Amino acid sequence: MQSKTTGVILNQVKYSDNQSIVSIYTREFGRVSYMVRGANKKKSACRAALLQPLSIVEIDVNHNPKREIQNIKDMRVAVPFHSIPYDPIKGCLALFITEILHKTLKHSENDEDLYNFIENSVCELDKCSSGIGNFHLVFMAGLAKELGFAPDFLNGNGHEYFDLMNGVFKKNKPAHIHFLKGEKALVFKTIMEQDFSSLDKILMNRKQRAEMINTYLEYFRLHLADFHSLKSLEILQKVFE
Repeated sequence: MQSKTTGVILNQVKYSDNQSIVSIYTREFGRVSYMVRGANKKKSACRAALLQPLSIVEIDVNHNPKREIQNIKDMRVAVPFHSIPYDPIKGCLALFITEILHKTLKHSENDEDLYNFIENSVCELDKCSSGIGNFHLVFMAGLAKELGFAPDFLNGNGHEYFDLMNGVFKKNKPAHIHFLKGEKALVFKTIMEQDFSSLDKILMNRKQRAEMINTYLEYFRLHLADFHSLKSLEILQKVFE
């Protein structure tokens, strides 16, 4: 079936000297693996510059749902970037977000609301001018909502302990180790309640930010199967030191 759709580049793995398998989260088909040939050649339909992390592209494809790896006929820029390729901090954030998405978007079914969230998040990163150090935290909070495991802050709000496993505040200390207490619980809640327009309203020092990203990653591990350590985390933490 010949189709045209937009997508966000998630991952690229070299298959041979002139072939790569590129994972793209598309609006119409969800996550799909595509074979890309000759990306470094001038006349290639899929130039290497289009395959950078989080690039938003428009693709022409012959989609066959029975095939694990699809073929791309043509690829074009759908949304041009103005800062991500040229800003080292945004570039590191793009790598981190790409790895998060690569680990969480396992299924091929399309989800237009999820796609819209991802594309909008990428556009917000490109135009972000303040509060950039909080961007990845607010992104993870929004992604948790889209994937259906956002905390229930209405249940037990005001209690001292926040149970990361069950996503609720509790009056008494949980019987396991996955919980937050006091100020850390309030910061976790504050981040979850923000959007990209209020990044600079989240006031944290470097130590608090490092602790909170580890907390959000722990929260994801507790609620998603096969969500393991991220290679890009160490680089990101060094950027914000």
